[in-house]
Amino acid sequence: MSSYLSLLTTRRDFRLLWSGASVSVMGDSMTFIALAQLVMAQPDGTARLGVLAVCSTAPVLVGGLVAGPLLDRFGKRAVLIADSVLRGLAVASIPFMAVVATVPEWLPFLVAAVYGLLKMIPMVAVPAAIPDLVGPRDHDAANALESVSYSLSGIIGFALAAPLLGMLGPVNVLALDAATYACFAITTALIRNPLLPHERTPRRRAPLRSSVLRDKALVGTTLAFMAFNIAEGALTMVVAPWLAKERLPGDGAALSLLMAALSVGELLGGLAAGAWRPRIDRLVAIAAVESVAAAGFLAVLGAPNWIPVAAGFLLIGTFSAPMTVWAQSLRMERIPASQRGRVFGVFRTMMQATPPIGAALITPMLVTGDLTSAVIVMTALAALPALALLLLRERTRQPTACG
Repeated sequence: MSSYLSLLTTRRDFRLLWSGASVSVMGDSMTFIALAQLVMAQPDGTARLGVLAVCSTAPVLVGGLVAGPLLDRFGKRAVLIADSVLRGLAVASIPFMAVVATVPEWLPFLVAAVYGLLKMIPMVAVPAAIPDLVGPRDHDAANALESVSYSLSGIIGFALAAPLLGMLGPVNVLALDAATYACFAITTALIRNPLLPHERTPRRRAPLRSSVLRDKALVGTTLAFMAFNIAEGALTMVVAPWLAKERLPGDGAALSLLMAALSVGELLGGLAAGAWRPRIDRLVAIAAVESVAAAGFLAVLGAPNWIPVAAGFLLIGTFSAPMTVWAQSLRMERIPASQRGRVFGVFRTMMQATPPIGAALITPMLVTGDLTSAVIVMTALAALPALALLLLRERTRQPTACG
């Protein structure tokens, strides 16, 4: 913990970026729930929830691919401020309309679309800014704090959403979320480092395709993450709700328990990854923790006993979090500073797009009640990339010079 405290106390600009992002993520966790409540109150509200989900997710791919070039062109601080202002105004439009008139039925869908379009900007800009704010030795700790921030702020936001919606109503909760965007804009504006685009030296003028996409370590870890996210997406989006309904006692309580176990594991794993720097090669370390996380999927076969299943979710969370931290540090070390925005944008968008694939892949198996096949597929998707990373490490190992 001392490395985290030292980083937060001695690196003012990083502290401002991290605290503002944490508050904003907390607000984000309440936004969709509040928007869903507004839509549910409309005629045919249940049917319109699907439209709301599409509006909030479909623009992510476009926004993610555009975010990187914007960051590399205009600078990370300026783009983060603009993003916070635009999304804050979009969310604030609903409480504003509630005060001056009535909220149009179409407005929650427009707000969800704006949110989805701009969602990837902080997810790309924050990690891309970290190397500009902390030294290489602090990359792991800073990346761990970012990972923990997303997990913990999300948990707090979801936990607060229910009581706040009951006390304030969805319109006032959205006003509170707009305030969190204002907070992020202010903390980012207070950062002294302008986070301007890096100049491209002649050696770095190679196009993105040749300078980065030929890096086997970067491409290999990204593909491994995409495969793992397919498995984890299937687990969280389909298998966990199905287990809670069909195999585990407690229904909704069982689902909450499983997701809580996964989140607690992610917090523990993220904290451990930042405090402990692996002494082995990063590719080997990532492959090792991914292999252990893959074993957690097998615990799902312990149903209807919820203890091994919850332990599996905890294991997956604990050992998947270091993958994120160490792979992000690896990217920071290998991606040219002038291309960080574009590369983080492309890679993170690719990884964010894969979880629904897992849901589509596994659902037909659960329709027939074939949990065993579903578990085998998820385990293979999580484990085989780890083996591929080890083989990649052997192929890219540089021969040592003799005497």
